[in-house]
Amino acid sequence: MTGKGRPPRKYSQAGRVHDVIRLIEARHGISVAELAEEAGVNKRTIHRDLVAIQEAGYPLISDWQDGEKVYRFLTRFKDVPPISFTLQELMTLSLLRSQLDPLKGTPFMEDMQSVFGKVNSVLPPRLAAHMERIAEVSLPLLQGKRDYSRCAHHLREIRNALLYQQSIVISYRSPGRAEPSDYKVDPYTLLFQKGGIYLLGYAQQREALRTFAIERICGVETLKERFEIPEGYRPGQALGEAFGIVAESPMDVVVRFSASIAHAIKDRIWHSSQKIEEQADGSILLSFHAGGKMEILSWLLSYGAHAELLSPAELREELAGMAQATVLLYRGA
Repeated sequence: MTGKGRPPRKYSQAGRVHDVIRLIEARHGISVAELAEEAGVNKRTIHRDLVAIQEAGYPLISDWQDGEKVYRFLTRFKDVPPISFTLQELMTLSLLRSQLDPLKGTPFMEDMQSVFGKVNSVLPPRLAAHMERIAEVSLPLLQGKRDYSRCAHHLREIRNALLYQQSIVISYRSPGRAEPSDYKVDPYTLLFQKGGIYLLGYAQQREALRTFAIERICGVETLKERFEIPEGYRPGQALGEAFGIVAESPMDVVVRFSASIAHAIKDRIWHSSQKIEEQADGSILLSFHAGGKMEILSWLLSYGAHAELLSPAELREELAGMAQATVLLYRGA
């Protein structure tokens, strides 16, 4: 039975789904009963249409309004204009596509391949083939990259939670712990650092922002409850005092780099707070205000004797101990 005994309309599912989308766009929230009444079908049919709409990629969400479940879109699609690209913009997209090697096996790479499939489908064959060649003209060289193919399911859940702003519970195995722990998290941002993917979110039990390495996530459960990102939140500001992705208490760091590698240091931005002073002997002093002790130490160790940590004193002492341990290791060999 349809609402008020209205006979079912004689049109295809595609046409009916289009009408359902139009009805959802036109209102801030509409119930299954109202959709069934407007479309002239039963509620079971509407439920199937809602599943089809969500699987098609529409950001469909549900809320409770006056004790009734209603559906709406996060954005109004009728307000989004058609998007066109110049050949130069398509070339830039193709070049960026070639840099996504760390995302192989993830839903993000699948989405990117889908995007280019749609682009190529409307291009002349010769131009489409040319764009495919452009995607191969730059080659990312990534040592120690992570294999995220086994995390694809977790990334799909996290991607949807980011899109629909839904809280999640993650099972997370921290370094040095045999068993994973559960965290209830409001996912805010995905971070990409040195070929790795990290989730930055608000850990509700800790009442603080936390960073989680994707490869250490053992399970993801998406909750029905939605969250709001705090007004004024900016990921860059949240990690502005971190040397990398670890938000720890910042410290004043001063490093002397030898003249032989000074050119490789002063031509790069290592931290937004950095200052560089050139010395008479060709060496440079690099100073910055940041936290993330182990990230700073591992970075300095990669330069060996070409980098001398001058301050802070306690960090210099710790670095000296690590260097001495390395010397002993090779003397023992």
